[in-house]
Amino acid sequence: MAARKRPSPTPISTKPDPSDQKSTRNTPDNNAFHLPPPKLGSIFVISTLLCSLHLYLLCSHYTVDAELKRPILINAALSLVGFFVTLKMIPVAARYVLRRNMFGFDINKRGTPQGEVKVPESLGIVVGVVFLVVAIIFQYFNFTEDSNWLVEYNAALASICFMILLGFVDDVLDVPWRVKLVLPSFATLPLLMAYAGHTTIVIPKPLVAYVGLEVLDLGRIYKLYMGLLAVFCTNSINIHAGLNGLEIGQTVVTAAAILIHNVMQIGSSTDPEYHQAHAFSIYLTQPLMATSLALLAFNWYPSSVFVGDTYTVFAGMTMAVVGILGHFSETLLIFFLPQVLNFLLSLPQLAGIVKCPRHRLPRFDPATGLLTGTKDGTLVNVYLRLFGPRSEKSLCIHLLAFQALACAFCFLLRHFLAGWYK
Repeated sequence: MAARKRPSPTPISTKPDPSDQKSTRNTPDNNAFHLPPPKLGSIFVISTLLCSLHLYLLCSHYTVDAELKRPILINAALSLVGFFVTLKMIPVAARYVLRRNMFGFDINKRGTPQGEVKVPESLGIVVGVVFLVVAIIFQYFNFTEDSNWLVEYNAALASICFMILLGFVDDVLDVPWRVKLVLPSFATLPLLMAYAGHTTIVIPKPLVAYVGLEVLDLGRIYKLYMGLLAVFCTNSINIHAGLNGLEIGQTVVTAAAILIHNVMQIGSSTDPEYHQAHAFSIYLTQPLMATSLALLAFNWYPSSVFVGDTYTVFAGMTMAVVGILGHFSETLLIFFLPQVLNFLLSLPQLAGIVKCPRHRLPRFDPATGLLTGTKDGTLVNVYLRLFGPRSEKSLCIHLLAFQALACAFCFLLRHFLAGWYK
């Protein structure tokens, strides 16, 4: 997590000196700033590992109806365009945020030359904007004016847009934690007001004899549950952070699992409404993953940009939306198993029972270049306390591997419980 340095106020001069203006014109400004080149080699490897299974299941393994496959592939093509647009826009946006003194220093490199470099912050705004443009353009290829899904699709985009705005406000104004917990509740209002899907849950088969019902209608309680899910998802990614590439890495791993899950459900079902619900989820997850991979090319270790709270809350809200409207919120929570564990470890500090510092990061040793776990209740620190000091890059890779194992565990659990649990 970056420690933002705020500029000190500059006295206002009522009568500028012409000589000062001349010297200012001759002084190079942030227009001469250049980011290090994106780490496209690493991103190619990561994207190949994460996307290959999704495309294989969609195009080869399952027989997906051509009318359903066509918009998915169009969405994938638009997402690919979004990837390259995001790559081009990030260096431009980095210069603009530096002009406004929105930068941070990498605390995990303090005491080294890299720790003294001003790193542009809040670059998640680029991903959010490109994502929205891709998602809006896609409507032209898929939805008609009388489409039943169009209202919910636009409501989902409104909630995501609202969350991007609130996240950027947080980056600029440094909103307190107690306010951050409430903000997603307001952002979900467009989605909750437009939601026209079912509000029922299927009772697990072992409990049917005790409950006396196979399907239970929760009514407004279900909408309350959807709002709480959005609050959890947006904040859980935000607090499982602090390493170069971790925030985006956990997002793209989970997004890949969501895509695989959606294709598997489409391929194993014959219900057209069920197909549309999971296709809806794919329409939002593919551009999320593509634009996130472009930002990861700059945020992977050593990071040349910081994503800011703008990205973390945007990514969390997007995945909450696809889980809600795709009707697989239980599966989504299992995908979020590392975030759930991190939240439980963080709860004593977040609740004020234990003192909570501003940055709950591991301790960096400049002599060895290794991170050591502190007593703070985060998954990052607990992992270091259990397995010993590691470099930042190695630690991030291990935590992302744990994220992938959690997603794999979810698929195994669904496989073994199929037909027995529900």
